[in-house]
Amino acid sequence: MSEPTVAEATETIYASLRADNADLDAHIATLKAALARAGTKEAVFDPAKLAQNNRSGRKLMQAYFRQRGVSVTFSQ
Repeated sequence: MSEPTVAEATETIYASLRADNADLDAHIATLKAALARAGTKEAVFDPAKLAQNNRSGRKLMQAYFRQRGVSVTFSQ
Protein backbone atom coordinates (compact mmCIF):
# COMPACT_ATOMS: atom_id res chain seq x y z
CA MET A 1 0.00 0.00 0.00
CA SER A 2 1.42 3.38 -0.98
CA GLU A 3 1.73 6.34 1.30
CA PRO A 4 -1.06 8.93 0.90
CA THR A 5 -0.32 12.20 -0.86
CA VAL A 6 -0.95 15.60 0.70
CA ALA A 7 -4.18 15.94 -1.31
CA GLU A 8 -5.42 12.51 -0.18
CA ALA A 9 -4.55 13.27 3.45
CA THR A 10 -6.34 16.62 3.20
CA GLU A 11 -9.47 14.89 1.85
CA THR A 12 -9.45 12.44 4.78
CA ILE A 13 -9.31 15.41 7.14
CA TYR A 14 -12.33 17.00 5.42
CA ALA A 15 -14.18 13.68 5.84
CA SER A 16 -13.14 13.49 9.49
CA LEU A 17 -14.35 17.04 10.14
CA ARG A 18 -17.72 16.18 8.56
CA ALA A 19 -17.87 13.05 10.75
CA ASP A 20 -17.65 15.04 14.00
CA ASN A 21 -13.81 14.90 14.15
CA ALA A 22 -13.62 11.08 14.07
CA ASP A 23 -9.96 9.95 14.19
CA LEU A 24 -8.80 13.51 13.52
CA ASP A 25 -5.49 13.14 15.37
CA ALA A 26 -4.57 10.07 13.28
CA HIS A 27 -5.42 11.93 10.08
CA ILE A 28 -3.33 14.93 11.18
CA ALA A 29 -0.37 12.60 11.76
CA THR A 30 -0.85 11.17 8.26
CA LEU A 31 -0.99 14.68 6.81
CA LYS A 32 2.16 15.66 8.70
CA ALA A 33 4.02 12.66 7.24
CA ALA A 34 2.72 13.44 3.73
CA LEU A 35 3.86 17.06 4.07
CA ALA A 36 7.32 15.90 5.14
CA ARG A 37 7.57 13.55 2.14
CA ALA A 38 6.48 16.36 -0.20
CA GLY A 39 8.91 18.82 1.37
CA THR A 40 6.09 21.24 2.16
CA LYS A 41 5.80 23.20 5.37
CA GLU A 42 2.06 23.96 5.45
CA ALA A 43 -1.26 22.44 4.48
CA VAL A 44 -3.76 24.48 2.46
CA PHE A 45 -7.45 23.96 3.14
CA ASP A 46 -10.50 25.22 1.26
CA PRO A 47 -12.65 27.15 3.76
CA ALA A 48 -15.81 26.29 1.81
CA LYS A 49 -15.34 22.62 2.75
CA LEU A 50 -15.11 23.32 6.49
CA ALA A 51 -17.96 22.78 8.91
CA GLN A 52 -17.06 25.98 10.79
CA ASN A 53 -16.27 28.41 7.98
CA ASN A 54 -16.01 31.51 10.10
CA ARG A 55 -13.05 33.32 11.59
CA SER A 56 -13.21 31.65 14.98
CA GLY A 57 -13.59 28.20 13.41
CA ARG A 58 -10.59 28.73 11.15
CA LYS A 59 -8.46 30.08 14.02
CA LEU A 60 -9.44 27.13 16.22
CA MET A 61 -8.48 24.73 13.43
CA GLN A 62 -5.13 26.48 12.93
CA ALA A 63 -4.36 26.34 16.66
CA TYR A 64 -5.34 22.67 16.96
CA PHE A 65 -3.21 21.65 13.97
CA ARG A 66 -0.30 23.85 15.12
CA GLN A 67 -0.25 21.99 18.45
CA ARG A 68 0.22 18.80 16.44
CA GLY A 69 3.02 20.24 14.29
CA VAL A 70 1.11 21.18 11.12
CA SER A 71 0.86 24.74 9.83
CA VAL A 72 -2.50 25.50 8.20
CA THR A 73 -3.42 28.16 5.66
CA PHE A 74 -6.66 28.69 3.78
CA SER A 75 -7.16 29.15 0.06
CA GLN A 76 -9.04 32.17 -1.20
